[in-house]
Amino acid sequence: MNAALRRALLALPTLFGVATLVFFFIHLIPGDPVDVMLGEAASAADRVRLRAALGLDRPLLEQYVGFLVHAAHGDLGRSLRDGTPVSALIRGRLPATLLLAAAAGSMALAVAIPLGAISARHRGRWLDSAATGFALLGASLPNFLLGPLLVLPFSVWLGWLPVSGADSAASLVLPAVTLGLGMSAILTRLVRAAVLDALSADYIRTARAKGLSEPAVFLRHALRSALLPVATILGLQLGSLFGGAIITETIFAWPGVGRLTLQAIDSRDYPLVQGCVLVIACGYVAANLLTDLAYQRLDPRVRFGRREAR
Repeated sequence: MNAALRRALLALPTLFGVATLVFFFIHLIPGDPVDVMLGEAASAADRVRLRAALGLDRPLLEQYVGFLVHAAHGDLGRSLRDGTPVSALIRGRLPATLLLAAAAGSMALAVAIPLGAISARHRGRWLDSAATGFALLGASLPNFLLGPLLVLPFSVWLGWLPVSGADSAASLVLPAVTLGLGMSAILTRLVRAAVLDALSADYIRTARAKGLSEPAVFLRHALRSALLPVATILGLQLGSLFGGAIITETIFAWPGVGRLTLQAIDSRDYPLVQGCVLVIACGYVAANLLTDLAYQRLDPRVRFGRREAR
């Protein structure tokens, strides 16, 4: 069986576990969707009729089995608010989240690789200290704090960038920086450590002994070999961008799945919350799978199938 297909099949138990947890945890959230939809002034008879129409009067186990059966067929149900299919709502928001994640990941890589390489190349000097300080600052600032800190100078005071929305390319800048800064800080420290480790390896000394110039040794050997651990963390971080997007999209009113998830939780829209969380979980699984496949490209020694007989 193809290695990628086998790993994809192994992810099914993870998705099953996520679906189970989110179904039961969503029912632990205080509040009743019927109360949210009808208000406190509604009569008891109206509540009973709406609860029956939404299927909320059935036993919880029966609702759970029905949810799993429908989800296995690609049916995530309908929103309790307006009856719109959950899959349609998520499909409409998913491109915005993917765009934001791609922009944040690209920004993080564009900053982390050169900054980490420069830090390693000038170890112990002021450039190294500056890069390390940036990494510590980026890793220490949570999204809910960094977002407003960026809005104040660039949107409120200078008026260079929009405060919220997705009306133009400029609207993407602040959310992408907010979401990608923490990731770039982690990757910067990782690149620095990986390059320093590579520079002390035997093959680097061999390359220097052969007469290769120092830039060639650094770029073609040390930095290239350092990309393998970076690919590992990058895959995990790309998956975490979907979860982190919930806060960032809310701060900047970005019309993505993260903001849709928070709106669904606020309105106690059970099917929509379940669908959004499953999509986010699928994003994690897909990111990890792509990371494994990238291993084969970066290091041909890595294999996911059976080991060759010796």
